[in-house]
Amino acid sequence: MFSSGHFISYEATNVSACTAQYRTAVEVEGDLDENWYVFDFIALKRLTKTITDELTSDAAANAKQTHRGRRRPKNIQVRYRDREWRFPREDCVLLPIEHTTKPNYCPIYWEQSNGRTRARHRFHPRVRAWKLRKNVGQSATYEWRAS
Repeated sequence: MFSSGHFISYEATNVSACTAQYRTAVEVEGDLDENWYVFDFIALKRLTKTITDELTSDAAANAKQTHRGRRRPKNIQVRYRDREWRFPREDCVLLPIEHTTKPNYCPIYWEQSNGRTRARHRFHPRVRAWKLRKNVGQSATYEWRAS
């Protein structure tokens, strides 16, 4: 479980900054190894914790569109129309996504997890899924299947 501050600003919606609590689940499918594991679940748990720690912060901001997220020496300034938010740089993570919402977070976590398990553990699953749940009924899943 982790917390992350975020906000959503686009034509139809302009939500004030808020903090959300998320639960993370990771699923992998693949061949069993010599220990009868698909993957070392302790390593997967540690990796998941590391990634959520790195990619979450007091404030998550959109880094894709420069008119919304702009780097400054000490602060991150985010503007939408006549509204403006400023975050201390050390408390903010800039993510390459359109909006800081669950469906957009999942691929980021998946890419980080996939790259690290391949590099460190030479693990190539048949299926990998990242799931984020905010509340009952509010969840998102990003699933990848080998072709």
